[in-house]
Amino acid sequence: MPTVSVTARRGTTVLRASRLFDGETVRVADNHVVIIEGTTIAGIGRAADLRHGETVVDFPGATLIPGLIDPHVHLAFDASCDPVKSLAERDDGAVLAAMRLAAKTALRAGITTVRDLGDRGFLSLGLRGAPDLPTIVAAGPPLTTERGHCHFLGGEVAGGSAELRAAVRAHIQRGVDVVKIMASGGTMTPGSIQEQAQFDREALLVAVSEAHRHGIPVTAHAHGRGAVLDAIEAGVDGVEHATFWAADGVDTPGRDLVERIVSRRVPLGATAGVLPGADAAMPVAVCRRMPAIIANFAALHAEGAVIVAGTDAGIGPYKPHDVLPYARDRLSAFGMDPLTILRSMTSVAADVCGLGHSKGRLRAGYDADVVVVQGDPIADLSALHRVAAVYSRGTRVDSGSRTEA
Repeated sequence: MPTVSVTARRGTTVLRASRLFDGETVRVADNHVVIIEGTTIAGIGRAADLRHGETVVDFPGATLIPGLIDPHVHLAFDASCDPVKSLAERDDGAVLAAMRLAAKTALRAGITTVRDLGDRGFLSLGLRGAPDLPTIVAAGPPLTTERGHCHFLGGEVAGGSAELRAAVRAHIQRGVDVVKIMASGGTMTPGSIQEQAQFDREALLVAVSEAHRHGIPVTAHAHGRGAVLDAIEAGVDGVEHATFWAADGVDTPGRDLVERIVSRRVPLGATAGVLPGADAAMPVAVCRRMPAIIANFAALHAEGAVIVAGTDAGIGPYKPHDVLPYARDRLSAFGMDPLTILRSMTSVAADVCGLGHSKGRLRAGYDADVVVVQGDPIADLSALHRVAAVYSRGTRVDSGSRTEA
């Protein structure tokens, strides 16, 4: 249990632990401290830096790390066996209540920022800024073709370039932080073919140019190699999935495409992270292809590609909204070492979400999103499941992360 000293100064809290990971490097020595004033980190240092009368919360043997960031969630999906059906059966009030519960589940596990890449009716935008929820980056309904992947969320675009440009503008006028576009099909939509492109390269160029004209990034859902290539050539700011899914297996990206991805520093959301022992709940087609998908990501990582977990939380019982810490296993299979994995869940994910100036690092002036984990996550990444405390924008929240079996 932590020990707390008496304070004479209001509004300042000091967290002290044995180790500190600042989002980029690890500091291993006794009495590392993070000084919080209000919602902001005022400083990083050691106990010797403290001034008289500050509140000190001690966590012996623990490590201070930045709040985790999941760059790909769906708060409107309830992680049930049929989240699409569950969503269809709820009115907006019930969906919002479920979304709040999903966000709180993430926060208790130390996930202090999420990027919602597909909701219904722009509902996630209304949750932004809630003091009891993680920071939410919101895309609203993803743009898709008529009856295309996730059309039921309300982002169908009927027509050509003019209609697509208008749809992008309409999203921006609603206040989205990022535009999500379905460059290929996906498994959750009957009639959608995962390996086939939905928008051609010209259409993707239209969407990207219009969004960028307003200063808004675009990330593309893309499975098939052709869809990934078109998205990269269209200038998207990120690619989700990038499984290189084929009708009968998994393609390899090929040297030219790997070089484009790496040289242009286009982040890949690996949608990694599932509960242990959940293989039986995953689609058979996904399980069968997983070894080849892992091999592709390992090759991309070896070449220097930017890779984040982006769990796709909510799409099934194997991906609950607190699943991000379990992504360590998949990222490790890609060849990432523990330090790289921690960076990918914090500072790199913050950069991908456009929040690198305020999130993902323990640094003076940054938001006071701090997670205390018992043990040393560099030596044993399972420490991510042993959450002792979570501070979101300077306020301590209940820690109730899932306990490993």
